Amino acid sequence: MTERPPLGVRALDRLFRAAPAMSVARMSEERLRRVQGTTIPSRGPANLLLGRPRRGVRISTCTFPTSHGELPLRLYVPQRPAPTPRPVVLHLHGGGFVLGSARQGDWLCSAVADELDAVVVAVDYRLAPTHRFPAALEDCYEALLWTAQHAAALGADPERLGLMGDSAGGNLAAVLALRARDEGGPQVRHQALLYPATDLTESLREHASYVGNRGIVLSNDDLEIFYGHYLPEGVDPTDWRLSPVLARDLSGLPPAVVVVAGLDPLHDSGVRYAEALVSAGTPARVEEFHLMPHGFLSFPYLARSARAAAAAVVDDQRRHLGEAPPLSGRR
Repeated sequence: MTERPPLGVRALDRLFRAAPAMSVARMSEERLRRVQGTTIPSRGPANLLLGRPRRGVRISTCTFPTSHGELPLRLYVPQRPAPTPRPVVLHLHGGGFVLGSARQGDWLCSAVADELDAVVVAVDYRLAPTHRFPAALEDCYEALLWTAQHAAALGADPERLGLMGDSAGGNLAAVLALRARDEGGPQVRHQALLYPATDLTESLREHASYVGNRGIVLSNDDLEIFYGHYLPEGVDPTDWRLSPVLARDLSGLPPAVVVVAGLDPLHDSGVRYAEALVSAGTPARVEEFHLMPHGFLSFPYLARSARAAAAAVVDDQRRHLGEAPPLSGRR
């Protein structure tokens, strides 16, 4: 017998089914452009859905120059004094590479900033289909370089640098860890991958979680639209920059915590990536929330496991970022 989702998840399901703007598969091109151009208010009803930011964490915005123009960042810094530089975490939001913004992560990013006593930097990378692969990846890598270079000015320690991303952001975080390793980039100490999309090939359709998807929050049709918008015509989805689970070498990467949701079509994508990391000798642990849907950490008041998942993420981050590494281990 199939276990019934909790009341809050059922309410979330009804909300997504009732509002066309909540499903990319039901959006016209005009509506998609409007949604992408909409700024989520910092106060009011939006916080009832997305969660209120943690008190005691200052949220500010800035931009930095890139080859295509100014890239916006959102910064989360605890207001209490710190006797030593804090860890710094770069966060990459979800939304299928098509939707979303750094603002939607206020609850999670401020919780990590508060509980880990860290600086969190969130990226408003360019969105598809106007900006297809590899635009988002290039933006996020430039943000990683900026974060490492400016950590000290933010009161953070560049030697205690972590990545965090949910859904499409989990894909980008996993790829950034690989790219930083291979290109001599900043030394990343930890990666938190929240229901990540790690396989953008046709193999996704064979995953049991995709086949049995109930369509709560994220439908299979939504996934197809997201990937269709992100992937340029003719691109090979087996490219590790799109499907990191297919990277030739997953060794020597930072330890990972992978959060998966049992009602998520991407559940198996996350589990398989964690298994591949472990097989390559990279430490990874899976945190399973079997009655939660995709994206549940974005809806902390309706998804009752959001707080437990956030705590699990912070616990793993603290294990790997909480104390400065010995001088002999720095580069």
